[in-house]
Amino acid sequence: MDPRPPRISASSYSNTAPLIWSFLYGSQHGKVELILDNAPARSVELLAQKRVDAALTPVIAYQSIDDVFLIPDVCVGAKERVRSVCLATRGMPLEQVRSVALDVSSKTSVCLTKIIFREFLGFEPEWREARPDIDAMLAESDCALLIGDPALRLTASRANSSDVPIETFDLAELWRKHTGLGFVFAMWMARASDSVVDFAAVRDEGLKHIDEIAANYVNDISLPLDELKRYLTENISYGIDDAMQAGLELYFELAFKNGLIGRTRPLEFAG
Repeated sequence: MDPRPPRISASSYSNTAPLIWSFLYGSQHGKVELILDNAPARSVELLAQKRVDAALTPVIAYQSIDDVFLIPDVCVGAKERVRSVCLATRGMPLEQVRSVALDVSSKTSVCLTKIIFREFLGFEPEWREARPDIDAMLAESDCALLIGDPALRLTASRANSSDVPIETFDLAELWRKHTGLGFVFAMWMARASDSVVDFAAVRDEGLKHIDEIAANYVNDISLPLDELKRYLTENISYGIDDAMQAGLELYFELAFKNGLIGRTRPLEFAG
């Protein structure tokens, strides 16, 4: 029997916190070696290099890493509106956008953005990589993709330093409008078919501590506590229903159709 504890990697955002709270403060504390990073790409790299047993990664990584299994029923997703992944313009409708500044920290969201423009809006703007600074992004491009806590701050305030209001477009909401399905942004992926950790139980324990989690992040995100709690309990879905799984399968199909991934592996779940 392998004497070492399981090695697990995850990114440290407000919306991933319920999935890792148990490892940091709860019943799983000390039972795994947890590697935290603010860049989801780091978890993808560690999993691809077989340096961890499981990782919480953007779902697009499933199509590029061989021999990994999805952990069933646990995710970071949205049934209707996510709030923390959005497109933003200075009052311009998306149909008029000709250039998009992309925060490339999440390949899943970049891929989703390209699907939305190509499949649903029927045209392709110019893509530009950019750091997640909304003023700088919109100074150079018509539209900006923001991800994570910076997007959450923007959708909460819909304001910036200029006199021109910023309009935001929720990516999960756009996806649901055109497909009728929910969207899965990130999932645990494991190297072994028999998972080393009961990730569903870990999630359930974390969800019992939403008050503590929200209090930990409220100053970093600069949102009222009640609003942050609503985001974590009403916008983010940590379990996968049938419409979300169908959305994940359709996302992979459209990504392949548009040349954004090189293959479409069927969903294979651990256990």
